[in-house]
Amino acid sequence: MLMIIAAIGAAVIGYWTEGAMLIFIFALSGALETYTMNKSNREISALMNLQPQEATRLIGDQEEIVSISDLQIGDLLLVKPGERVPSDGIVVSGQTTIDQAAITGESVPVLKQLDDEVFAGTVNVKGAITIKMTKPSAETLFQKIIQLVQTAQSEKSPSQLFIERFEGTYVKIVLSVVAVMLFLPHYVLGWSWTETFYRAMILLVVASPCALVASITPASLSAISNGAKKGILFKGGVHLERLSHLSAIAFDKTGTLTKGKPEVTNVIVRSDMNEQEFLIKIASIERQSNHPLAQSIVDFVKNKQELTLVQPDSLEDVPGYGVIGSLQGDTWKIGKADFVGKEDAAEFENGISSTLASEGKTIVYAKDQHGIVGLLALKDVVRTEAVDAVKSLKEQGIHTVMITGDSEKTAEAISKECAVDEYIAECLPEAKVDKIKALKEKFPTVSMVGDGINDAPALATANVGVAMGEGTDVALETADIVLMKNDLSKISDAVALSRRMNSIVKQNVIFSIAVIFLLICSNFFQVLDMPFGVIGHEGSTILVILNGLRLLKS
Repeated sequence: MLMIIAAIGAAVIGYWTEGAMLIFIFALSGALETYTMNKSNREISALMNLQPQEATRLIGDQEEIVSISDLQIGDLLLVKPGERVPSDGIVVSGQTTIDQAAITGESVPVLKQLDDEVFAGTVNVKGAITIKMTKPSAETLFQKIIQLVQTAQSEKSPSQLFIERFEGTYVKIVLSVVAVMLFLPHYVLGWSWTETFYRAMILLVVASPCALVASITPASLSAISNGAKKGILFKGGVHLERLSHLSAIAFDKTGTLTKGKPEVTNVIVRSDMNEQEFLIKIASIERQSNHPLAQSIVDFVKNKQELTLVQPDSLEDVPGYGVIGSLQGDTWKIGKADFVGKEDAAEFENGISSTLASEGKTIVYAKDQHGIVGLLALKDVVRTEAVDAVKSLKEQGIHTVMITGDSEKTAEAISKECAVDEYIAECLPEAKVDKIKALKEKFPTVSMVGDGINDAPALATANVGVAMGEGTDVALETADIVLMKNDLSKISDAVALSRRMNSIVKQNVIFSIAVIFLLICSNFFQVLDMPFGVIGHEGSTILVILNGLRLLKS
């Protein structure tokens, strides 16, 4: 609107050429701005094009090519080498390797065999497979990723909202100053009426905040698109902006810093108890428990030898502590030291649990009505990339914290292995929220990293919640940022991307204000003509957009 007013004003005082050039350059600039902005949108369009439109459906021995929209849950689909998987499903026949770059951002093929899950949009690299469709086409993980990215691009960050509010006030101020400029220079500085009006029209052009308004949006859109290509889903510009100010990050230990697949390493029983009998009783109770370590214990017993498990008479889970079960007339408590009696646990077998805990092992005690019967030590392997990821975050000036329900000694051993700055031991699931709140009192911006399933309240409490996705719908729903591949190094990449975006936004804002100030001063000293004013104004707008689009390539 300001440009049109300026062009009409220039024509009124006889500057037809300048008015025409203003409209031409403004239109050319608008076309260039549209082109450059569409570069960001094309990244999403390219992502959407990875979704196949047709699939090969098997009906008996017959193959038929059908539209994706005609598929139904339970359909058997043939996926040949080189084809994209048409829908989420499980492998029911064949074996192959799948390039999951569209989902995880990593192009290293992943082996897929019987009963493994495959995702729409990924590429079958090697062999033909038959999959059973498990989700409607509109609800595949790939479609949810696209929807999340599109939603994220439409969600405005605090900086964007501030600029938009500022723009309205700024335009009113500019119009007021222009109104004054129409008269004041003539009476105070002795300018002619033509010169006064001409300079007022130039001010209308060069003081327009177009470049300032364009300082943030292209950079934010580009960063979100770039993250999506790398398997990092930002669920909005607000989370991207917060991440750039990150000062502390808390990791849940199990399944985040570690692989989440603990294995039994030691079995120690009381002298009057047979080890085989002990294992049968423990596994019989644990197989019906929701205890995080229960499945590992059951698998260990089943793999150890042919042991027949029995049905417990009763069972009660005690979240955060363990399980109480009744078996063959005996009542058993299986779980933490606090659960079975801390002093008894510490004294069992001359305090051997202390040695095991110092090796980073988690201790599960078993107690009947006569006292502690035995213990099992489990070790969860630290992820190979965890140490390097923590190191990178510390180099970025971020305080690292590990939160775990393990004992003090176990937590200390794992924290040393991962090289985190601080650890919080013996933390019950419901206490994680309080620990995150305590960290927020010490640090301005705190992030929590978890699996998105058990850590949802803590993720929501943190300034930025990060979920290790690995293709789970739950992670997509619970966190602010989702890592589509369980790779901790992506967190450091996300922080670097957000900080680079923040740096580019600052560059753009400073540059925009400097150009506006320079053009206004040049106009006031009568050394700036309207065509050059338009070129300076529109050129600065294009430059800040192009600067923001650099994030597509980082």
